[in-house]
Amino acid sequence: MLLEDVARRLAAPPALITSGEWPGYPGVIEEVFGVEVTPPRTGKAGRPAGPRKEIPEGLNYATVHKEREKGRVARVVTAVVMGAVAAVLALLGGGKINTSYIERQNGTDRHRNAREGRKTYRFSKDFAAHEALTHFTMSSSNFCWEVRTLRLPREGGGLEMSA
Repeated sequence: MLLEDVARRLAAPPALITSGEWPGYPGVIEEVFGVEVTPPRTGKAGRPAGPRKEIPEGLNYATVHKEREKGRVARVVTAVVMGAVAAVLALLGGGKINTSYIERQNGTDRHRNAREGRKTYRFSKDFAAHEALTHFTMSSSNFCWEVRTLRLPREGGGLEMSA
């Protein structure tokens, strides 16, 4: 549902998708962003190949796998699942394949919305109420909280927000 919503909002498929290694992601990415292709007839005996979905040119998908030892992350292994390694590295501009931005958002959401806390008795009996609170926490996080990294030094000391 998330990727279908993303696809509806975008004019073209995203250039790069990163995630953990959940095995369902590649199939969902192909289903949502894939382009239907009908192979040409070969002229050979038998039923011709039917239409299938293929990943569009320019879509890249990379994964992050965290190897743990004694409950702590010991190594982070990355892999390019769809697309080319060179294309992914070019898109990252010298950065690493990671999921830190979405993980930070998830952490903030769990902090502000007790219903999404881990290992807790707080839960939503009504999905509509849960969805409403999730929208509220996301909106207030994105539009009401000052982002410290956007501050600029003021003349004479102090900080001001950039435009």
